Amino acid sequence: MAPGGAPGSGRPVISFGEPEGYDGRARPRSLRGRSRIAVVAACVVLGLGLIGGAVTGSWLLGEPGEAGAGDTFAGARGLWHSIPVDQLFPPTLEGQGAGPGGADRTWTRIAVAPDSGCQDAFDPLLRKALSTVGCARLLRATYTDATQSYVTTVGLLFTKADAAAMSTLGKRFKDEGLGSRTDLMPRSYAAKDTVAADFGTKQRASWTVSVLTDAPVVVYAVSGWADGRTVDTPQPAAEAMASGATTAPAQAGLGNEAQGLADRVERGLRKTVNSPTEKPS
Repeated sequence: MAPGGAPGSGRPVISFGEPEGYDGRARPRSLRGRSRIAVVAACVVLGLGLIGGAVTGSWLLGEPGEAGAGDTFAGARGLWHSIPVDQLFPPTLEGQGAGPGGADRTWTRIAVAPDSGCQDAFDPLLRKALSTVGCARLLRATYTDATQSYVTTVGLLFTKADAAAMSTLGKRFKDEGLGSRTDLMPRSYAAKDTVAADFGTKQRASWTVSVLTDAPVVVYAVSGWADGRTVDTPQPAAEAMASGATTAPAQAGLGNEAQGLADRVERGLRKTVNSPTEKPS
């Protein structure tokens, strides 16, 4: 059992919503000449490598304007209603090395919220900060760790914005440190009849927010204890995971819970967006 944890008993009760867009199963010549030829060939190979790297970077690093970036961005916009929920939020996620000290983690999905708008999904200040990109749809799921000591809500906010607006919002979050402000924490999804039933606003302990610039999506996660204890001083995941951090969320590994789950859901989203556009070599 992780420090500070309060394990539940038995297997977690799974509660699924009935989101729109998901079915009932939640279904994602001479020596000199040869030398010159060799040099030219090497240059060609190097040039192709650089070009290929730039194209790949447009997706991995979010550089708008590269070849294929527009198609990728547009393709991500409608994923909320065309991809099975199990592909966006897998029933089980493995986090090798995702825990404190590089410990492995396994997370089990215990609830999926019906897909919805954003009217009551965020605290007022965060809702205002995100208003510049609009809200097309919000998808959320809550997970618990293997010991049922912690609960974490992961969210995918599909926006109405173009690439320029997403880049602007991402820059603002970075420059103004919006992702580390406690008054801009995402809200949790407390599903009834699960170990997350008491996971309310006062139980939020650590969180992370990632504004994608190569897709109209904001990825976030917020974690807390499964026993419903309140948290007086929440801490952003980056700070809770820092070496030497001694706060309760840090010691319990709740920063790792939020960051680990957000990272894996984001990776799955990127893989899903990229797959349809891949061409055989």
